[in-house]
Amino acid sequence: MAASLQASPQQIPNVTAPAKPRLLIFIVAYHAETTIRQVLRRIPARLGDEYDVEVLIIDDGSSDQTFRESAKADAEGLPFKVTILFNPVNQGYGGNQKIGYHYAISFGFDFVALLHGDGQYAPEMLPELVRPLREGQADAVFGSRMMKAGEARRGGMPLYKYAGNVILSMLQNRILGMTLSEFHSGYRVYAVKALSVLPFERNTNDFHFDTEIIIQLNLAGKRIAEIPIPTYYGDEICRVNGLRYARDVIKASVQARLQSAQVFYDRRFDCRVDVEGERYPSKLEFDSTHSRVVGLVPAATRVLDLGSGLGVVGAALKEKGCHVVGCDMERGPFTASYDKFVTADLDQGIPAFDEHERYDYILCLDVIEHLGRPEDFLDQLRELTARTGAQVILTTANIGFAPMRLSLLLGRFEYGKRGILDLTHTRLFTFATMRRAMRSAGFELLASEGVVVPLPFIFGDNALSRALLRLNGLLVRIWPSMFGFQILLRAKARPNLETLLSQAQQAAVAKGAGDRAA
Repeated sequence: MAASLQASPQQIPNVTAPAKPRLLIFIVAYHAETTIRQVLRRIPARLGDEYDVEVLIIDDGSSDQTFRESAKADAEGLPFKVTILFNPVNQGYGGNQKIGYHYAISFGFDFVALLHGDGQYAPEMLPELVRPLREGQADAVFGSRMMKAGEARRGGMPLYKYAGNVILSMLQNRILGMTLSEFHSGYRVYAVKALSVLPFERNTNDFHFDTEIIIQLNLAGKRIAEIPIPTYYGDEICRVNGLRYARDVIKASVQARLQSAQVFYDRRFDCRVDVEGERYPSKLEFDSTHSRVVGLVPAATRVLDLGSGLGVVGAALKEKGCHVVGCDMERGPFTASYDKFVTADLDQGIPAFDEHERYDYILCLDVIEHLGRPEDFLDQLRELTARTGAQVILTTANIGFAPMRLSLLLGRFEYGKRGILDLTHTRLFTFATMRRAMRSAGFELLASEGVVVPLPFIFGDNALSRALLRLNGLLVRIWPSMFGFQILLRAKARPNLETLLSQAQQAAVAKGAGDRAA
């Protein structure tokens, strides 16, 4: 008798099918009673083959029957779970999106697709829009009506809207350094993981929310893909004030660009991931505090680098044959070449160095503005300088820089991730207040000079930035306290009273001995 090949129930492995990615189709609806049921019916049922799908409708306080019509469509039978919410107070186009994205994050969805309840965007395109996210090719996918020439006009887009869309998108690409074919499509699919790291709750509740979230994605380094979609314009009511919208999107784009240039700061756009060395990068390649200090310190001298940071200046001095000792809270990537490194928090005071060690130069580059009690630091620095016989080279930001004065005149005081008003700065100085602080601490000033704006960080290393550097340099020579972006001081310690008394006593003894001999 042949042996049976049928396995017993205990022998059958318990294989669980991999869970489908969770997709939330989020429909923003406002006065959509005549279109919402048709939009729901047009969502492709085949999406359920690949995704665990839920449809979320948020009626943004409509005074018509949008909520009731949505419920009727659900009652008639749809292939997906449907959740219908109602905002008792109208939140606006952007405000409604915020709630939907919060829902997607809170309930653990993988992707969320934004669809409009007025039928302007084709639900049939959803599988194509979601696919790049599922395949890991993008963090956000936008349906673009502008990728195929002439499609938008053939789909009924009015000429004035078409022209406005093209012009605004061109301007925004230029301002933000992007290459999108369209900034103003409301048909989008996001990876919820990407949304969860964006501060979208800080965005506007108005229609330019879509622009602000594009900016945030770009700043956060997220990948944006575009897919061509058909254009449809029916008898839906346009609720966008075109001129106001144009003003708002350009304003947001300019603000984001200014924030990248450290001129403006808004928490909406503080979503860029810091890369090691990016916040306080090397400035050796152009006229700057870094390059000037390397030029000022002679070869084969002994240098103490307080607040060494990345260590780019000390490493450059090592190449000149200097003996370099570094000091900071942690080693930087370029401090490996240093002769010695001392780990210390300068905000807690300058650590005790070998009293027999001598230095020719002590560097305090962009340190003092980060300290809670810079006066105490300067007192300790004076003592260390007097004991070692070193010359101090100190740099700090100039809060009297012309744009800062203009900003105050306009009633603004904008902190940023870098620059004069760095978020980590605790004390700010002008040329006059920095000189006074040094003199009060017992230093004799040898020289002070203004340093130009690090324009290559803003415009790149090109002809424009080099020309502006030359212009800024000319203005700094004429009026350093007005046009200097940074202050560079060189100083040496005046003898303290104990030293002067000792010198006077020794001189008196020598003079008395000389008089007796005479």
